[in-house]
Amino acid sequence: MKILEVIENVFERILWDSRFFVILAVIFSMLGGMSLFIVASMDVIGVIVSVADAYISHIHPKDFHEVVVSGLIGAVDLYLMAIVLFIFGFGLYELFISDIDIAKKSASSKILEIHSLDELKDKLAKVIVMVLIVSFFQRVLHTQYAGALEMLYFSISILALSLGLYFLHKNGGH
Repeated sequence: MKILEVIENVFERILWDSRFFVILAVIFSMLGGMSLFIVASMDVIGVIVSVADAYISHIHPKDFHEVVVSGLIGAVDLYLMAIVLFIFGFGLYELFISDIDIAKKSASSKILEIHSLDELKDKLAKVIVMVLIVSFFQRVLHTQYAGALEMLYFSISILALSLGLYFLHKNGGH
């Protein structure tokens, strides 16, 4: 009987320590989030440079405002996706590895504090919905409307997004 207990203890130790493989997802989520922050920031810098160039040279292309707004909305979209990766990485770390002690001591926002898989899914879902909404509005910016029916569809889609946001926040206790 003693040998079976030893085998069981060794197996359970290996099984428990295998949770550290999650650290790979944490590291690469953080690196992916940082990459998206850098790319989005470079996009914003590109928009700023093109705006400065247009106003200095007094040459404004026909679709100048659309390009500027679209570039900035695209950057916001990338920032939100980076936030998804950060929340995912922090959540995995707290769920599988350890609580982040320095975060517990900090008086800052509790948004990265995750106590269950359902809580992680809820936080990710809210940010992902915001990413989808921003992406929707970026696509709407470039859509040409030929008639009243298309405008009606556009209005219905905005209503559906508004209702979705309302119920998402209502469920979250806001």
